[in-house]
Amino acid sequence: MSKETIGFVGVGLMGQGMAENLLKAGFAVNVVTHRNRGPVDDLVAQGATEAKNLAELAAVSSVVHICAPGSPQVEAIVDAMMPTLQAGSVIVDCSTSDPNSTLALANKLAQAGHHMADAPLGGTPVQAQSGELSTMVGADLGVFERLKPVISAWAKTIVHIGPCAAGHKMKLLNNFLSLGYAALYSEALALSEKVGISTKEFDSVIRGSRMDCGFYQTFMGYAVEGNRESHKFTLSNALKDLRYLEAMADEVGLSNPIGNAAKNSFAMALSAGGDGPNDYIPHLVDFVAARNGVSRA
Repeated sequence: MSKETIGFVGVGLMGQGMAENLLKAGFAVNVVTHRNRGPVDDLVAQGATEAKNLAELAAVSSVVHICAPGSPQVEAIVDAMMPTLQAGSVIVDCSTSDPNSTLALANKLAQAGHHMADAPLGGTPVQAQSGELSTMVGADLGVFERLKPVISAWAKTIVHIGPCAAGHKMKLLNNFLSLGYAALYSEALALSEKVGISTKEFDSVIRGSRMDCGFYQTFMGYAVEGNRESHKFTLSNALKDLRYLEAMADEVGLSNPIGNAAKNSFAMALSAGGDGPNDYIPHLVDFVAARNGVSRA
């Protein structure tokens, strides 16, 4: 059986490393530029082929990966590719998307003879580069088996969660935990400073204890060490994910008070100016501190 031909839309922080690993695994990879030509030029130099637009990319690819900011962008990308998709193509959405949107796209693609899978990512750009990401996949079993050799090129840990949209549901639950931690850490540190316990003193107690974890360490990489790029995931994306979580809870009639509290913490940060491309999750600590009259200078 011949290898799939891969299309890749969104070769940014995560996508570039993923596409590189697909090339290393021997797949033919087609890419398309958006705003930043740098990653595309780099991938072409490694053997990828550049398509002029999404329609051209769809016409020469049997499996198309999408790494986009959210569901509106994914929907627009799929709509642009639909007329020229090869028969039986698979769209793999690696974004953190709204599961309701994912199911609607899956239905639209199925009616045209294509397939949808969601494979949101766990890990960092460094892990994307090394092919050691994790992913939680939502897809019919046959589609999942077809995709396994492809996904194995860029992911070390692959979990088939269930049918289409199950991966996106699990990703939102995962992000609920991490973003909830961020909101909790930010409020705890503001209160700590307010009652006379410095951030460094706070960290000396928590680090290495049962309350320590990998996310805590990257968060405190900024709060304690001042590394502004310790966790490069924007506040705006965090708020988007918590809004999707809220919609998922609403869909099944679940009370989600802690999720809403975390969402409001991020919404406050964005309304206070944290909506830039270099405003990352650990910087939430500054916005919560400022809101409470605490100086972190």
